[in-house]
Amino acid sequence: MPTIQEIREPVAEELKAFEKQFRELIRSKVFLLDTITAYIVKSKGKQMRPLFVFLSALACGGITEASRRGAGMIELLHTATLVHDDVVDDSNYRRGFFSINALWKNKIAVLVGDFLLSKGLLLSVNNNDFDLLKIVSEAVREMSEGELLQIEKARKLDITEEVYYDIIRKKTATLISSCCAVGAASAGSDEQTIAKMKEFGSLTGMAFQIKDDLFDFGSEDVGKPLGIDIKEKKMTLPLIHALSKGSWLEKRKIIYMIKNESDRPEKVREIIAFVKNKGGLEYAEIKMKDFASHALEILEILPDSTAKSRLADLVAFTINRKN
Repeated sequence: MPTIQEIREPVAEELKAFEKQFRELIRSKVFLLDTITAYIVKSKGKQMRPLFVFLSALACGGITEASRRGAGMIELLHTATLVHDDVVDDSNYRRGFFSINALWKNKIAVLVGDFLLSKGLLLSVNNNDFDLLKIVSEAVREMSEGELLQIEKARKLDITEEVYYDIIRKKTATLISSCCAVGAASAGSDEQTIAKMKEFGSLTGMAFQIKDDLFDFGSEDVGKPLGIDIKEKKMTLPLIHALSKGSWLEKRKIIYMIKNESDRPEKVREIIAFVKNKGGLEYAEIKMKDFASHALEILEILPDSTAKSRLADLVAFTINRKN
């Protein structure tokens, strides 16, 4: 399987230019804001969203100025949601760095998130990219709905497999689907191709999230503490499936532990053992591969190209990654 560096190769120059463009996009004349946005740039992740935008655009006809603006808009809006998420979750860390709210407190973090949101909106409005703005705005709406749906269900721990899929489609997959749709739209694709690329991104995002869920039960060091989802009372696919296979008594016992004892390491280990014994990991693995397989089928609508091959490699990378 190609490395992430090899997958990035066809758009490596674009990604390099994008870093510089993004720094410019979030500059401000307010010293405090400029200090914080410089910190955001320094602590950014692997550029997965711009990668999806640029590869999708390249596979659908070519990267344009609209593709670059679309990637910038998605990154601005996504970064805004992350800053706000850290406030909501009272989280002090993001990718090994201190979060904005940890360093500058909640009030400033909320205002910084608002600033980034406005910059993303203005970038599209000032360039008449209303088709791209519609795609990304729908994604932000769905992400908010997904978060609220998860909070609502976490209170009762009554999530079915279908509700779980609805949550992760909105929370995680919708952002990747918007990247692929923006890439296709910015390259001048027709409505049918844009819709198909949106679906490709959604299926890839579903596989990505299930892989993330599996890390919670693994033994490898992936930068995510073992059992953190259980401690946070998140109902993930391996756990949902295991509960469906357990007896009424087992189900009652496990739900009680999640609700009342998930802060105790020995109880978390007991829940993880239950999930493994009931085949939760194997089931989630099968579902993850199903989503990835359907994503690859959709790619067949595109003409053969290096970019198309790299999108397929990105799907494989998503389900085989180690962190």
